[in-house]
Amino acid sequence: MIPFQAMKSFFKGRIPGQLIIQFSNQCNAACPQCGMRRSAAIDRNTLPTDQTKQLIDSAAENGFQALSLTGGEPLLHLDMLLEFINHARQAGISHVRTGTNGYIFQGSDKPDFEKRIHRIAEGFSKSGLSSFWISLDSANPEDHETMRGLKGLIKGIEKGLPIFHAHNIYPSANLGINRNTGGSNPLLYQEGLESEVFFELFKEAFRKFYKFTLDLGFTTTSACYPMSHEEEGTEEEHAQGESSHDISTYGATSTDRVIHFSPREKGLIFQALYETIPEFRSRLRIFTPLCSLYNLVRQYRDGMESLYSCHGGINFFFVECGQGKIHPCGYLSESLSELPNLQKRPHTKSDCNQCEWECFRDPSDLMGPFAEFFTSPFKLFGKLMNNPKYYNILRKDLHYYRACNYFDGKLPPDYTKLQKFSKGL
Repeated sequence: MIPFQAMKSFFKGRIPGQLIIQFSNQCNAACPQCGMRRSAAIDRNTLPTDQTKQLIDSAAENGFQALSLTGGEPLLHLDMLLEFINHARQAGISHVRTGTNGYIFQGSDKPDFEKRIHRIAEGFSKSGLSSFWISLDSANPEDHETMRGLKGLIKGIEKGLPIFHAHNIYPSANLGINRNTGGSNPLLYQEGLESEVFFELFKEAFRKFYKFTLDLGFTTTSACYPMSHEEEGTEEEHAQGESSHDISTYGATSTDRVIHFSPREKGLIFQALYETIPEFRSRLRIFTPLCSLYNLVRQYRDGMESLYSCHGGINFFFVECGQGKIHPCGYLSESLSELPNLQKRPHTKSDCNQCEWECFRDPSDLMGPFAEFFTSPFKLFGKLMNNPKYYNILRKDLHYYRACNYFDGKLPPDYTKLQKFSKGL
């Protein structure tokens, strides 16, 4: 069932509040798609423990229901991370999540590997962590490990997943969509590739990725939409992967060719993912909602206005590690003096669609209609009449989310429930 606190938010015309705290930007990976990679010439910062706890307390007091603790690489500060998770749960935040670039899975052939992974998984289980993601860039092990600059990850993940499952932690394979998703393919790096070819290549790439995660033993997957920018770097720099200047508040972006896509390409990628996900919903818990992809396809492929704008700065907020400033999201640079009280703050209209980052866009699309029902029911009815397909997709998404136990990362999948989705779209 949908948590009571979430229902209370909808009654007030709001979406359950979410806060992302980037408590450190230190990282030990070489990912070309990220501006925080270990070779990046940036200031490295970690928020003080007391300041982070104060932010968590403020979030709990002001009605936030979900917290993401991110980096950099969060597990470089494992003891601190566990302390924050436990503190958040004690403060009353119901859903706390974090993840890793996977470096902990290196050295799977060493005698202490299983003991070390047991210790980490047990720590997360006792802390009250709700969900845990492991980044996975490619269906080809060599490509993934090369991009990360970390060898031996895939064998370690395959060996480590059963250990996490034994501690009732069911990690999600988190795909950062890029040109190597299905394995390195030179065609996807060509300029001006025909739309149909590009679309089919990405559709096959997504199929390979989902099959790969199943083979590794994952029960859940999620996806980060392309975090690229159009404003920085010349076309030649993008093609050669030489431009990597980051212009977002959150440093996990890049203009490297591996992650740089034009709006046309993004529309094709969203369409390919939209068509591929239903093929795997009976075997994997895939967090990515089809209603969000449908909205993004309308926006990027068809040039239409988004049905539901992002709730960043309204119900969702981001804290960067440099000075602990609060921002509407990880994309916009404007800052706030303090977290708003979501329990008392009047409903605010959402009208931002400047990026397609899934952390805020997906829940905005998935839950926006419920908030709108209590604030603008006639507007919702008009949308329903003009866009019945969107709301039919949303209805199916909600049935699927229920079958997935709302993606509670502490529960195993119920394949009996998932089999109902074997027919796809």
